[in-house]
Amino acid sequence: MSLDKFYPIFDHSDWLRRMLPLGVKLAQLRIKDQPVEMVREQIFLSRDLCRAHDAVLVVNDHWQAAIDAGCDWVHLGQEDLDVADLNAIRKAGLKLGVSTHDDNELERVLAISPDYIALGPVYPTILKKMKWEQQGLPRVTEWKARVGDIPLVGIGGMSVERAPGVLQAGADIVSVVTDITLNTDPEARVREWIEVTR
Repeated sequence: MSLDKFYPIFDHSDWLRRMLPLGVKLAQLRIKDQPVEMVREQIFLSRDLCRAHDAVLVVNDHWQAAIDAGCDWVHLGQEDLDVADLNAIRKAGLKLGVSTHDDNELERVLAISPDYIALGPVYPTILKKMKWEQQGLPRVTEWKARVGDIPLVGIGGMSVERAPGVLQAGADIVSVVTDITLNTDPEARVREWIEVTR
């Protein structure tokens, strides 16, 4: 199954309830610093919403809850890789996406045969403090040559205007957070994203 080129990340099922009817077909639920029960409830709710709209849900970090909910995908950052039970994730049949930022991380991730690899930040990002400089489009091209058939996700500082260049540079998928969630008209922005990536 091929993944959609447009990959928004949301922190609550309410976003999915708003955006899935517009045609979003791939989304990540990324919840930080919330009680476990709230996270689990959000994962189950988001799973049901995505299934109802024939969309792929990727659960960030919370791999055990994703297994319990019968989800199909989980995304892990480098720190999460240190503590996650990859055997349990694979045994449960979940597909795995992983973040990378430098050569060492890429080599580490290639060794575990992920189902997609994310590279970031391609552009400066306001979402979180990062120790990495922006990667730039040449790095996207280089990473794609190295990962081969594994889908490559470009993330960090993404906008509708930047998306075509990132895809042309070699990314298979463009992931976005604040360009939607901080927009004065998120629904209109999602429609623009869908138009520019399909």
